[in-house]
Amino acid sequence: MFRPQLPDIPTLPTTPVTPQQMQAPTPSAGRPIAPYVGVGASAVAAVVVVGIVLTALLAAVAVSAVSVAIAAVVLRSLVSSANKR
Repeated sequence: MFRPQLPDIPTLPTTPVTPQQMQAPTPSAGRPIAPYVGVGASAVAAVVVVGIVLTALLAAVAVSAVSVAIAAVVLRSLVSSANKR
């Protein structure tokens, strides 16, 4: 009495699949637009990776230079205060 009534599942008509005719590619006149797509993508990826590596190296050198400068200031302060006593 309280069970839901589900509709009947309609059956879809089956149609035979016919393969479409393949046409031969027509030769293009002049240069192709993008002859080396794979080489271009790999070249862009290589440039991006090299840029990231160089940026990381530059950041490491900058951090090292700042830390050496801070250490030099602290040592200079310690030496000058020791000489005054």
